[in-house]
Amino acid sequence: MNSGHKISLLGTGLIGMFYAMTLHKYQSRHRIMNVFSRSQERADKFAEEWSIPRTSADLKSAIDDPETDTVIIGIPNDVHLEAVKMCADAGKAILCTKPLGRTASEAREMLDYVEKKGVYAAYLEDLVYTPKTLKSLDSVRNGALGKVFWVRSRETHPGPHSAWFWDNKQAGGGALIDLGCHCVEIIRNFIGKDIRPVEVMCWADTIVHNIDSEDNAIALVKFQNGSIGQVEVSWAFRGGMDLRDEVAGTEGTIWLDHFLNTGFQMFTSCGEGGYVAEKAETDKGWLFPVGDEVNELGYTHMFLDAFAAMDEGREPMETFYDGYVVNAILDACYKSAESRRWEPVNLAEWRGKDSSAEGPAKETLIDGRYDLVKKETLADGRIKLILKDREIGKVIEKIE
Repeated sequence: MNSGHKISLLGTGLIGMFYAMTLHKYQSRHRIMNVFSRSQERADKFAEEWSIPRTSADLKSAIDDPETDTVIIGIPNDVHLEAVKMCADAGKAILCTKPLGRTASEAREMLDYVEKKGVYAAYLEDLVYTPKTLKSLDSVRNGALGKVFWVRSRETHPGPHSAWFWDNKQAGGGALIDLGCHCVEIIRNFIGKDIRPVEVMCWADTIVHNIDSEDNAIALVKFQNGSIGQVEVSWAFRGGMDLRDEVAGTEGTIWLDHFLNTGFQMFTSCGEGGYVAEKAETDKGWLFPVGDEVNELGYTHMFLDAFAAMDEGREPMETFYDGYVVNAILDACYKSAESRRWEPVNLAEWRGKDSSAEGPAKETLIDGRYDLVKKETLADGRIKLILKDREIGKVIEKIE
């Protein structure tokens, strides 16, 4: 067994804190040996908190540290491309936070660069690794839901903690790129990442905050097999962070609530006296704490997979190519929000399968003439069939 990887961590914000917490509290085999922040004071404080031996306010110095073999990128979106190229040039394994780029063009450049250099690269999309999501994906793959034809993914909260998220140039957008990247990849996993996304329709607007970016958005993503994904994001939702997914298939349904209704509710009149949960707006009244937050948000299994894949010489569950596809879908969303039309998802390269839109997921012929529309059991136990006549198109009922 590998004795553990030595890591340079780029970034000391909230995401850096979650990464350090996951690795140092729950995966002690892998250690952060160097942490980078644009502020030396912040780097030093973060290093003291997480027992990290070295710090740097110079990006290249942290990446080129001769004692580390892996770099985790958790810095603003506009620096991802530069950092990925530096890491690849240094021959380091790369684990990059979401979104991969501000645009598909940036993401594609990163993908091409790491593949040309032959370095390991994983896309850190934590929300597809939550325990509930992993279990649900197993059920879908085992056929429990039949064909998945609709997936709704929602992430809403009062807005990011750091200033750069609110800067359109640095972030590449607003709530859609920040939160929509999660939703899009959750949808792709449930529908099938080998199913090509073909077009999107999106509404996005700035409703609450004094910013240039959108703080609310809703999008529909159509896939080549006819399935639909529904994205709902907001930086203006009050009451904490709402993470919910719904999966509809021909044979079943899955509802997931990851953060607000987890079965842990607490009331306090005097206050929690500290941190409650990510994006919680108060520490008094009815609270919704999360027991093991990094695990519930997927970080634990995300890093387990990323490092195991590296050691086993295989691709992780989430790759830079996945990050590129997500960015391409989001590019189409932004274009659609502006044009107010369905817009195509432009992919320079598609590595999945190509298939035409499918018809009804299940066809049953009754009496050699009728298509079965619906079968239901009545209150008295009899069976009602809704049938469509293939010859004349008329819909009838039949009681058995």
